[in-house]
Amino acid sequence: MNARHHDVTVYNLNYSMPLAAFFVLFFVAPLLLLVFVSLHNDSAVSVFGLGQYAKVFGEGMALPILVDTLWLGLQVTLLCLVLGYALAWAFVRSSPSVQKVLIMIIVLPLLTSVVVRTFAWVVILGRQGIINELLLSWAWIEKPLRLLYSREGLIWALANVQLPLMTLPLITTLQRLESNLEDASAALGANAWRTFRRVTLPLSLPGVIAGSLLTFSATITAFITQSLVGGGQMLFMPMYIYQQASALQNWPYAAAISLVFLLAVIACVTLLSYMGQLSKRNATL
Repeated sequence: MNARHHDVTVYNLNYSMPLAAFFVLFFVAPLLLLVFVSLHNDSAVSVFGLGQYAKVFGEGMALPILVDTLWLGLQVTLLCLVLGYALAWAFVRSSPSVQKVLIMIIVLPLLTSVVVRTFAWVVILGRQGIINELLLSWAWIEKPLRLLYSREGLIWALANVQLPLMTLPLITTLQRLESNLEDASAALGANAWRTFRRVTLPLSLPGVIAGSLLTFSATITAFITQSLVGGGQMLFMPMYIYQQASALQNWPYAAAISLVFLLAVIACVTLLSYMGQLSKRNATL
């Protein structure tokens, strides 16, 4: 029995070796190379030191950009949460025929290139775009609004791009909820809002956390949407890293701010994951 168990264990380890090699080759090795490059004080990568990290935390430019990027991710995540929860709520309470249409609408953006969707928002938000043309035709405004290259327009564009990542986990969570719980709450005298606040929302927190993790991570790294819709007037970490690496050829500094950005994202994701674990524990109590 022990020999058989030992053979199975060895077989499983050998079976996982290609995946482990792939992980080391395409994740661990580039990450170690990034750390190595960041530990140089000059752009020629010849003098070892921590000067790049001192520059990140001392120059006063990288950290504000990092905070603003994380704040943008939080804003988009909250907007996607409101819209995605309403869409998931409508999906769960619709008939099977309507659900087929809704799921196709939700999944279809994932099958469309991010570049195509972003350029669509450039057309929509432009001075001669759909929104401004409608508002002008209805005489609600006298001159076109500045929607493109604005933070508000960027938030709405990112929310549209990342909305499926929030909606799908919420749909999965809401579908697993027992309808008897809402009926029992109503039978005990609770109104619809109290039932939602005390029963449905706490039990759906795992889906909220999962959707928030996906949306937040995708938003703060959305280089294409941030660049095209945000324009050059707003600078976020992906574009800042690109400028340092490609335009200025300052690879050690770009590596240093990339690692700081990575650690900040990991910290935020870890916090959200911890909140998700707490919500699961509370839901099971």
